[in-house]
Amino acid sequence: MRPVFPVLNKSKHQRVFLHILFWLAVLTILTIIYGAGMPDYWLTIGIVGLFMPIHIGYFYLIAYVIIPRYFDRKKYVQFVLFFLLIVISSTLAFRLMEILVADPIIYNAVKKNDPTFVWRKLEGTFRQQLAKPTYLISAFEQTNIFVWIALSVKFFKMWFDRRQAAMEAELNFLKGQLHPHFLFNTLNNLYALTLKQSPQSPGVVMGLAEILRYMLYEANTEIVQLERDISILKSYIELEKIRYEERLDIHFSINGMSPEYRIAPLLILPLVENAFKHGASEQIGQAWINMDLRVKNNALKFKISNSKPETAVHDDRPHHVSIGLANVRKRLEILYPSAHNLKIMDEEDVFAVILEIDLDKRLEI
Repeated sequence: MRPVFPVLNKSKHQRVFLHILFWLAVLTILTIIYGAGMPDYWLTIGIVGLFMPIHIGYFYLIAYVIIPRYFDRKKYVQFVLFFLLIVISSTLAFRLMEILVADPIIYNAVKKNDPTFVWRKLEGTFRQQLAKPTYLISAFEQTNIFVWIALSVKFFKMWFDRRQAAMEAELNFLKGQLHPHFLFNTLNNLYALTLKQSPQSPGVVMGLAEILRYMLYEANTEIVQLERDISILKSYIELEKIRYEERLDIHFSINGMSPEYRIAPLLILPLVENAFKHGASEQIGQAWINMDLRVKNNALKFKISNSKPETAVHDDRPHHVSIGLANVRKRLEILYPSAHNLKIMDEEDVFAVILEIDLDKRLEI
């Protein structure tokens, strides 16, 4: 399993720790940048530390007050106005801190070592110093550079969270679509058996109950044991064997299974269901389905092929168009975007699907 951006999937305490690390990094970088022209680095740390509350207050006011209150609620005019107000206020606060505190401290410290030192930045009245464009622009740059980096991360995190929520909603929709689709097909099978007054009907009901229990409860998790998913697949195949009796040949080989393998639930079952529904159920004569599942070093390969009814040869519609296959394709694109390959082959008398998945590269949603 791998999250899209691991640093964005952190607990509250971890995020607090990362925020502290970020501001310590800002303090360190500014100390290194401005320390070269100062008598010592301890003085630089003290001066930089004076401005840190402005940087920190600026960021958290925008990130956790202005953005949620206005940007998230699509009040963009108010957001821009308050954003500009905070930018201007922070720049002025930074410049005031320079004039009233930082610059005199720096001047006196340098003056001790060099009595002839003259700093033109201190020339003029308070109003002249405050309004001088060069120093205002410098204050603006120093105030905003790191805060805007942090805000960029914040906006990216917002986009990422919304993207995750959208993918989770789509996955839930696809799962919700899969359950009634499967149930409808299986109830059709049960109905066919009851018409025949088959003594196997109670067994079918029990088998169906086990599968539905898995789909409704166990399969609601993001990931399941591959062995468990395959055991449900086998139960489904047994139900279908009861329905088709002798007119269907089924071969299923499994190699390399291990308890350590994990997979997103219900990715393989729809492929098998599709083979029964669009192959065996539409075929009057003898039908066949071959399945082969191999797993090695977390690389899964599943191949299923089935015979096609003669009428399908003359049917202009693609044989593989089904809710189940479309559902699987979409879920694979979300869960294993760069770690899967789904190949569908629709030939004259054979329909085949090959699914390959790198099991340890599933995205965390």
